[in-house]
Parts: sequence; C-alpha cells; structure tokens
Amino acid sequence: MTPKISFQNVSKVFDLGATRFTALESLSLDIEDGEFITVVGPSGCGKSTAMNIAGGLTGPTSGKVTVDGVEVRGPSPERGVIFQQYALFPWLTVRENVEFGLKIAGHPKTERRRISDHFIELVGLTHFAESLPKTLSGGMKQRCAIARAYAVNPKILLMDEPFGALDALTRVQLQDQLLAMWSKERRTVVFITHDVDEAVFLASRVIVMAARPGRLHKIIPVELPYPRTEEMRLSPEFAALRNEVWRSVYHPASQ
Repeated sequence: MTPKISFQNVSKVFDLGATRFTALESLSLDIEDGEFITVVGPSGCGKSTAMNIAGGLTGPTSGKVTVDGVEVRGPSPERGVIFQQYALFPWLTVRENVEFGLKIAGHPKTERRRISDHFIELVGLTHFAESLPKTLSGGMKQRCAIARAYAVNPKILLMDEPFGALDALTRVQLQDQLLAMWSKERRTVVFITHDVDEAVFLASRVIVMAARPGRLHKIIPVELPYPRTEEMRLSPEFAALRNEVWRSVYHPASQ
C-alpha cells in the first residue's frame, strides 16, 4: 500500500556564504493515511526543514518527498500548513479568515458559509465568527488558524509548533480539541513540538530526530488507545513513554 507521505533519502544543505550547513541528512520515513505523527528533537535537527519540504515550501537538495506516490514539487491545498505564528489576516473576521481559501478556490458564498459554520463550531468560535483577530486571545487565534486549514479539505495537516506560544492550560485545551477534530475528520497530521508530553499525548508514533546533521534517530510507537484522556497523562504507561522519548531526545548516545 502506498504511504500517504514518504520521505525518500531526503537531504537539505544550505549555503551560508563560505560555509555549508546540512540541515537534514538522508531522512527516510513513511507515514500512513490517517496517522497522527509528532516530531521531536533538539534545535537544529531539521524538524521544520522536513516539514517545509513536505509542504512544498522549499525543495530538497537530494532525495524526494511523495504524497500518495506523487512527488511534492510545490505548495498545494491538499497540504495545510499551520505555524506557531497565527498568520491570520488582521483585517478579516474569523469567518472571513476561515473562508479565505474557499473564496480563492471559487466556492459559492452559500457553500463557503456552510463549511465555515461547520469548522468554526468545531473549534468553539461560533460566538466570535464576526470578530477581528485583534480581539481574540492567542488560543482563539490558533483555533481560527486550525479551522481555516481544515476548511479547504486538505488531505494532510503539517503543524510546526502550533501551540508553542500558548500558556500551559490553553495548550492542553487545544491538544484535546485538536484530537477531537482529528477523530472526526481523520486527516493525516504531522505535528512538530518541543514538548515531550505533548508529543506522547497526541501521537500514534513519535519521530525522534537527532542534530548536527539533522537525521532520524528513533521511532517510538505510542500504544495508548484513542480517545486520549486526562487520566492517561497520569498513568504509568504514559510516564514510561514520556521517559523513553525524553531519553531519546536529550541522551541519544545512550540509546
């Protein structure tokens, strides 16, 4: 069966004047349709570079990434990208932000309204649909960004530390909400994070990267059932997985 996303011996080298920096070296990884993958690792391990290549935002120096067997050669609405910075249009309301991609794609107004209503409700922003981003909290802005990404019906969501700037409570709430949306929509998700607890709580598999040069270090299956609950965060099974991921990230030589 063809993987949804396949990294095939992907490397990325940046020329920095007189020097060259290898951000990613020989990454090979298959991700199946409907998987929720988290990616962790120290700074400089190529996490964001790998996501940008998968999103078509930059090209590899060698190797390739395929989606459904087709090589990625540029951005596509089939691959929604969400960054830590909310990237909302400040002059558009929540609804207008969510409908932006639909409008560009030529969807009629009634269909845009139906789709935006659905996803605005899913992220809990129904009462703020006509609000401007400047009136929203950080968590609400990120929920709007997630709704906008989902609205254009991407096959894949690529998320680069989307909750990194949020306070702990808001972060946990958005983790729960994201998993609830994923369970209903079953998109393939690749989620980059520095937070080990977040990585374990969300993922079906945790991809651990190593730095200098950026490369795949270890793949850790998370054999905890969905839906994930708050009780799971306190379980011995969760603690064991968290410790395994932590050691793999911060003490890779001992692995």
